[in-house]
Amino acid sequence: MDLTGWLAAARIDPAVPALRPDYRALLVAADGLRPGPSDKWSEALLVDAERHAPPLGHPHVAAWADAFRAFGAKPQRTRPSLAALLRRDGLPRIDRLTDAYNAISVRYAVPLGGEDLDAYVGPLRLTRAAGDEPFETVAAGEPVVETPEPGEVVWRDDAGVTCRRWNWRQCTRTRLTTSTARAVFVLDALGPMDDAALAAAGDALAEALRAGSPGVRIERRRL
Repeated sequence: MDLTGWLAAARIDPAVPALRPDYRALLVAADGLRPGPSDKWSEALLVDAERHAPPLGHPHVAAWADAFRAFGAKPQRTRPSLAALLRRDGLPRIDRLTDAYNAISVRYAVPLGGEDLDAYVGPLRLTRAAGDEPFETVAAGEPVVETPEPGEVVWRDDAGVTCRRWNWRQCTRTRLTTSTARAVFVLDALGPMDDAALAAAGDALAEALRAGSPGVRIERRRL
């Protein structure tokens, strides 16, 4: 799969900017990543993020709560990913790639998710759900298939929903693992995060990935 061609096929349905005209996404695709369990490299990123974490009252955090309310979600129950991380007592240690994107998310106050590119079926797109799309997840320790609420903002591919409620929860099918070598990272921005700040967060992610995976190839596209 060619990174440039795959990124070129990604799109945002017009129904989403109709809801939030200030929304932008930065996609960062990487090939040649070095996956594995958490290590000294990812730990250093997390410690730096914990030291520089923004307050929960940060304008970008508040803007995402408003965006969730706009499509009917209750941000006190299903929190935007950035708010969920900031409410934790220390960032989780999951695996080196997930740790890296969580660290950049907190350090730069931007919702950020990572997905395994090789698990995708067709291009990535952001849309409002019809309500019958499959979403593979886990409940009570068992794999289940759920569906989003009609009108919910979701990321999806040809096989189903990859992330519900904009950036709330990723599916199990495309999540990063300790064997992921090709990934796409999605940075979500609203009005309080201007284009320069979004680009800086993308630069920081790319720099971190190059440090942790020498020789990695990185392409990006802003939607």
